[in-house]
Amino acid sequence: MVRTKQTAKKSLAPPAKRLNAKRLLAKRQKANKANKSATLKQKRFRPGVVALREIRRLQRTVNLLIPRAPFQRLVREIARNVAQDNVDLRFQMAAILALQEAAEIYLTCLFEDTNLAAIHAKRVTIFPKDMQFVRRLRGENVKFGR
Repeated sequence: MVRTKQTAKKSLAPPAKRLNAKRLLAKRQKANKANKSATLKQKRFRPGVVALREIRRLQRTVNLLIPRAPFQRLVREIARNVAQDNVDLRFQMAAILALQEAAEIYLTCLFEDTNLAAIHAKRVTIFPKDMQFVRRLRGENVKFGR
């Protein structure tokens, strides 16, 4: 089908009526947007509900939470820094997974105890001082943040 040019048609309505029609169209579009936003509005959960749901979901799973590749890079970097000579260190995958499992268990227990320390101080938010307190109680003499 061949495309043809359209010729401009003159409007028979006076300019005042055209403006009113535009205003009415704009009002209708605003009303439609308001109705759509009211029906599609997402439900707001109370503070803490989503966090508790996420905690329950994560407690049901057995997979690791730290991504494997960044953890592996970190382990290799630390091993390179600790090694005396420029020795090419190699790791079995099982060794890295064991390190990751141990690290996640350690961090989970540390955060549990830190949360208990914050609750004991009648707070909900954990602070670095809570973590320092827990590590001091455990006998870990490594200080951070000072």
